[in-house]
Amino acid sequence: MICLKDKKILFLSVSFFKYEKAIARRLSELGAEVDFYDERPSNSNFSKGIIRLNKRFYHLKINNYYNRILEEIKGKKYDYFFLIKGEAIPVFFLEKIKQDNPEMEMIYYNFDPLKEYPNLIENLKYFDKKFTFEYNDSVKYNISFRPLFYVDDYKSLKQHTQKPEYDIVFIGSAHTDRYIVGEKIREIADRLNLKSYFYYYAMGRIAFRLKKIIDKNLKQFDITKVSFDKLNHHQIIDFYRKTKSVLDINKPFQNGLTIRTFEVLASGRKLITTNSDIKNYPFYCPENILVIDREDIQLKPELFATDFKEMDLEVLYKMSLDSFIECLFGEDQDNYWNSFRIN
Repeated sequence: MICLKDKKILFLSVSFFKYEKAIARRLSELGAEVDFYDERPSNSNFSKGIIRLNKRFYHLKINNYYNRILEEIKGKKYDYFFLIKGEAIPVFFLEKIKQDNPEMEMIYYNFDPLKEYPNLIENLKYFDKKFTFEYNDSVKYNISFRPLFYVDDYKSLKQHTQKPEYDIVFIGSAHTDRYIVGEKIREIADRLNLKSYFYYYAMGRIAFRLKKIIDKNLKQFDITKVSFDKLNHHQIIDFYRKTKSVLDINKPFQNGLTIRTFEVLASGRKLITTNSDIKNYPFYCPENILVIDREDIQLKPELFATDFKEMDLEVLYKMSLDSFIECLFGEDQDNYWNSFRIN
């Protein structure tokens, strides 16, 4: 494992289901001194929407926030600057921290397709090491490819062998065509006498109702099937404990694997996914993973009749948070992850 003893890290990240806190905690456990800041001034639905739509409307608040960070870290010297996503971060901040820490290594990671956030592409030039979870983006922008990870809480589930209550569980945000695909799968599962549970999450009632007006995919969404309460890791793990398989519905334009993929497989649960690119990964195994076509959905009853096939320990480690940190702060893993690609 990489040693970060006495290394000083300035870490900024978008908030994503508290994984940023798990990363910061693990960096500290590995010996680093970590100063962590959310990269957004606020995580209210309004703030997120404005930043995503056009952050120039939020210019003053963003600048004040980042000037406050500069004041708080004034005089500190860092070995690394680590940024995840960077929707809100202004250029003046990137230039100033590099000016104050000329020897500092700047590391960037993104877990969304760059075509969704074209303004982020301009900022790549400020970083020494750049990583993405999207293989196509790694080729297009000449940056390193590193998939996401699981945290160890999920791996501990493999010890639980109780009889599952469900055959299929889905837990995910209400976006794009997830509801349409999910409800088709629910209907097929019912016909096959498979027990299923679906948990669609949305950030807020007003925001969701507005999105329903704009997004044709969400117009069909039965609002009574949406929850506005976000599940924490312990609640998600409890659902995994009760199920044989977990369904993952990726965005139609996204090839990178969701973090759910890694959690499910690490927990020893089977995966049903709409993302066919999973066939290009070392952990792809037809006994554990069913790839479905969102336009022609077919479930295979035999998937639920067999036990999870144990994964190779080296592959399982490569999927972990520790391996993720080793890759970003040590040697890149391009040769490893790219060597499994068949298309």
